[in-house]
Formats: sequence, structure tokens, C-alpha cells
Amino acid sequence: MLLVAKRVQGVSVVRLTRVQQQARTRAAVLAAATQEFAEHGYVDAKVDRIAARADLTRGAVYSNFPSKRSLYLAVLLESVPRTAAPDAPAGAMDVATAAEAFARVWLERLPLAGDPASAAKLKYQSLTGVFDDEPGRTALAGLTTLESLVVALALESCQPPEAGRRVRLAELILTLLNGAGYLAQTAPGFGDPFDVARACRHLAGLDVDDVWSPPHLAYVAAPEPRRDTWMPPTDLADAITGRPVGFDGDGLVVVLGTGRLGAAEEAVRAARSGDLVTLAIVTSDPAEIGALVRLRITDLAACLRRVFGPAISLSTRLVLDDQAALASAIGAGTAEETEAAIRIRDGKIIARASGWGAAYAAATTPTPAEADER
Repeated sequence: MLLVAKRVQGVSVVRLTRVQQQARTRAAVLAAATQEFAEHGYVDAKVDRIAARADLTRGAVYSNFPSKRSLYLAVLLESVPRTAAPDAPAGAMDVATAAEAFARVWLERLPLAGDPASAAKLKYQSLTGVFDDEPGRTALAGLTTLESLVVALALESCQPPEAGRRVRLAELILTLLNGAGYLAQTAPGFGDPFDVARACRHLAGLDVDDVWSPPHLAYVAAPEPRRDTWMPPTDLADAITGRPVGFDGDGLVVVLGTGRLGAAEEAVRAARSGDLVTLAIVTSDPAEIGALVRLRITDLAACLRRVFGPAISLSTRLVLDDQAALASAIGAGTAEETEAAIRIRDGKIIARASGWGAAYAAATTPTPAEADER
């Protein structure tokens, strides 16, 4: 960063650059907003009071955050740890042990019985009353579905490949954990988190019928065969592991808006063994819906890294495509209902699909050799 020095009446004064001043203002707004939300909660918090706390104008607050909702999400995101020492026990874990370990880490955020209500909601990263409109509710439903898939992939890494899917198990675990979180806000002191964690362990022993047969798949149109070159972005990172995402191998690239996140399971289940599956999330509302996506996925990744360690390896990569770099590379849009997919083979696009069922269509398209055999 460049600092500008100016002498005023014989005294050297260091002037901040524009970027530095913006960073200072943003930090001041976030600090003031954290205090305001902790004291008054999201619903009763006032932007005017936040501006006064930061000794700024209301316009200065809105120049950094377009809405109170985006500011609240930024405060929550600031509280998510980016790095943490893994809690994973030495040696390999079985699914039951991993389920209990994940539950224990997840439950650490729960407020204590004596915490003030507003501060407790901030600690729990509560979204109650924040997204009560249809786009927000749809995004939250899709995100919860995607979180279940990611947790399932982590649990499946603790078992042999032939042991089957754990998506329904992950859904049950998250249902129990979110229920415990809701009760911690509305009935503080009720229940024992250690009992909840042990219950998650026992859920792993249930004979859950992990079926997957969406009725629309029989009517999905075949993808368009192609032989296209493409230029994938080179600076993307996996939102779960933090590692760079490359496109050297064969596989699928699926771009999903927040209204179509449920299609991620279709791609993962239909993918061939050995395929690299890359899921990219896009949105037309980066300030609010995009911030919500980043908050939920960053928080989930922090929990998973603590349980499975920094070397966690999943069969699917997840990209938060904030700048639509990957979406542009495959010719997809950023609307909430976006679903577009391509199949890559030998560095070329051999199939394209878009619309409802595109992920499944691209995943199941035959390779040229398979098509010739037919």
C-alpha cells in the first residue's frame, strides 16, 4: 500500500490512500454494526444508530453496504473462523464417529442459557427474520440441501466406496442440529448438546432408505453433443478445502443458481466413477443472496475442516462463482434459476445441457466411444 506524507506547519502527516480510507471506514462500520446487532438484534437494529456509533453519516454506511441485511450478513461472516486447528482424532474415523464429531463442532456455536437474546442470536448466526421473502427462503432451502450433500460426501470419505450414499443420513443430522439451534434461541437451557451429539452418532446406525428418484429425470432432454475448446478460469478455489480448482481431468462442470441447488445431488449421483465434478454457485444478487451463500458455505467448511482435518478430500469441488468466471466460461447466466452443465473429455467440451435436468443430462451423456458401441 502507498502512504502519502504531507508536511503541515512543520509536522509530517501521513495521509491514507483512498483504498486504505475505504478499508478503515468499512472496519468502523462493521465494528459499530456488531455492537448494534448484539444489543438490539437484526429486526430492531437501526442504520442511523450504527452510523452514529461509527461517527459516520448514514450515506457512508450505505456506500459500503447497500442494505441492513447485507451489513448483518457481513458481520456474521466476519465471525466465521477462516482457519482452525483440526479436532479430528488420530487415525481413520468411521461414519458414526465422524457424525458425532461434526455435531460437537457444529453445536459449539449454540448460545448459553445466560446470554442476552440478541447477542445469543448473533453468536448462533441466526437468520430468523432476516430472509422472510421468497427469494431468500428459496435460497435457504437450496443451501440446506447442498449442505446435506457436502456433509454426506465428507461422511462417505470414512467408508468404502461400495457402502452407499449417506445423503439422507446427513439430512437427518442437520435436521436435528438445526432443531437444537432453534430451541437454544427460543428455550435457552433446554436439552444437552452432548446428548444431541451422541444422538447424531446413533443416527449413523439407522437403516435409512437412501433413495434418489426425482420424477422429472425420465423426461430430461438429451444434451447437445459438441466438440468445443474452452478456456476455464485458472484462479478458482474449492470453497470446502481451500485448494485450487483445476480442470485437467475428465468430468462435469455444473453451474447452479440458488433456486436450483437441489440439482447438485443429481450431478453427484449420476457422475461416473473417476469423474471430477465441479459445482459452481451463481446469483444475480451478490450483495445479499451471494453473501448468504458465502456465509453458510464458509461456516460449513470451517466445521468440516476441524473434524476431518486440512487434508479433507471430497469427490466434488464447490466453487462460489462470485464473479461468474466459470459461468461465463461455459456460457451460463447468473439468474437464480440457472442450471447449466458441460461434460469435459480430453480437455474439450463434448456435451452441453441447460435448463431443468441439465446436470443429470450432462452426467449421463455417453462418451464418443460409448456412443459408437451403441
